[in-house]
Amino acid sequence: MPSQESLYHKHPDYRVELKPNPKRVRVELAGEVIADSTRTMWLQETKHEPVIYIPRDDVRFDKLTATDHQTFCPFKGDAVYWTVTVGERTDVNSVWGYPDPFEETADIKDYVAFYQDRFDWSDGE
Repeated sequence: MPSQESLYHKHPDYRVELKPNPKRVRVELAGEVIADSTRTMWLQETKHEPVIYIPRDDVRFDKLTATDHQTFCPFKGDAVYWTVTVGERTDVNSVWGYPDPFEETADIKDYVAFYQDRFDWSDGE
């Protein structure tokens, strides 16, 4: 259960929508693939740039370490974070997800997102 309440009731026009991404997505750090998926989703949220969300099953969690860092979004819920380590390269709190999102955004439960500017991205083609 999120730590605070959703604000959808106060902002009924606010939108958080997942839309399928037809392209394969690869996320790399220091030349190593951290995620590779043909099942990603674009999360389009009012007042924010779109973000790619990747199914947890397509992410190499053997390269991720959970951290104590958390944030709260009044439209998605509590976010938890992971640090990515590849060899001697570490990127702290660079992956996040919503393990128990609000009912309105329940579809993001089994997905995570990566800070786009911290990784190398390709469409895998």
